[in-house]
Amino acid sequence: MMNNAGVTESTLPEASEGARSTQASAAAPAASTRGLTKVYGSGDAQVVALGGVSVDIFAREFTAIMGPSGSGKSTLMHCAAGLDAVTQGQVFIGDVELTALKEKDLTALRRDKVGFVFQAFNLIPTLSARENILLPLSIAGRKPDQEWFDRVIDTVGLRDRLGHRPSELSGGQQQRVACARALVSRPEIIFADEPTGNLDSRASREVLSFLRRSVTEFGQTIVMVTHDPVAASYTDRVLFLADGQVVGEMREPTAERVLEHMTHLDTIKGA
Repeated sequence: MMNNAGVTESTLPEASEGARSTQASAAAPAASTRGLTKVYGSGDAQVVALGGVSVDIFAREFTAIMGPSGSGKSTLMHCAAGLDAVTQGQVFIGDVELTALKEKDLTALRRDKVGFVFQAFNLIPTLSARENILLPLSIAGRKPDQEWFDRVIDTVGLRDRLGHRPSELSGGQQQRVACARALVSRPEIIFADEPTGNLDSRASREVLSFLRRSVTEFGQTIVMVTHDPVAASYTDRVLFLADGQVVGEMREPTAERVLEHMTHLDTIKGA
């Protein structure tokens, strides 16, 4: 992780070049925004969090969203995931326009097509790991695909912990349960908001490796907001935001290249 001086403290190894997806950027987007604007407040208190952002998130890729504090990266993810209403513009998951849906239909789309992983895990403390993982399917009234469930559980490495409640699991194990929960319903896209923010370096490596394998082996699409250059090195593509705008992108990122780019953005913001 980065300290206040901008120095990388994490001991996580970067993802190997061979582990990354070879998906071409010409693929159809799994999600996209067009002229996305998000404004909070009004009058003198008005804050433009996003100012006309148009971006594509490509299918079967691992994408990181990065930027200085206040750049709009979490707002972009929340709007793209249908968790936050937009002020102006369009948001799509596949070819479905979220910004044209009624709340009931939007809720159904998030349930059926979108997975979420948050920094705080968001597990139900009274449920076992198995029950937490299967919760989205239970809410939707769907039975799990046992073969797929087994594959996810073996990949995440928690088969011997399925009967444990969150309080009986380490932070890394809890986040892997959250990742498995997001994946088990086979969503079209998974949004992860600082998924390693509360984890130590070893647990972070486990979670990031699982997310990487989910893309490489399962063909999943993942969008991750992060401030950590090492976490970004596990992805295929990094989108950089500053002052509510996409100001650049990087493919085949390394921690060193990302850190250099982020330092440049911080210098511009502080000027």
